[in-house]
Amino acid sequence: MKYYAVKNGRKNGIFESWDECKAQVDGFSGAEYKSFPTKSAAEEYLGVADTEPQDSGAATVRAYVDGSYNISTCEFSFGAVLFCGGEMLTFAEKFADAELAAMRNVAGEIKGAEFVIKYCVEHGIDAVEIYYDYEGIAAWAEGRWKTNREGTKAYKRLFDELSQRVSVKFVKVKGHSGDKYNDMADALAKEAVGVATK
Repeated sequence: MKYYAVKNGRKNGIFESWDECKAQVDGFSGAEYKSFPTKSAAEEYLGVADTEPQDSGAATVRAYVDGSYNISTCEFSFGAVLFCGGEMLTFAEKFADAELAAMRNVAGEIKGAEFVIKYCVEHGIDAVEIYYDYEGIAAWAEGRWKTNREGTKAYKRLFDELSQRVSVKFVKVKGHSGDKYNDMADALAKEAVGVATK
């Protein structure tokens, strides 16, 4: 059996069939992928094996979120990288809500954090660490910053409701500082909204 590791594709991660892998890389500009005889070798290629949190009994997920904004379309997006159950999962989505778009890439960061928290609740995950680079992501949720806009109010309401069901820990990282997975979340967000990466 072969394992296919996609480092740069529509969805990054490890796939167990060529068809699944091909769907992520075929026609994708700058696709990076390789096949491996073992899952551990595929994980090493993706840089997952030595950076993943070890299972401590509790189902803790580590997630990186970032946002982007396309000034020409007024659309915003999020990118998210999740380490869950020994797998690296990537997600991205764009939005065109005019009111939220006024917050530019911050709206995408909020949507990314919301997505991760909802994902954890829906998948029965007990705890998550969210790595973020914009201070408001933690400050609004934890009540340290006032929620003046509808987008931040909705985020705070969702956090208050869902944090009863999943333990959320926020971890600040410096944006564009070479943090591999923060940069990956940033690239996913940019791609989703059609902004060229440098």
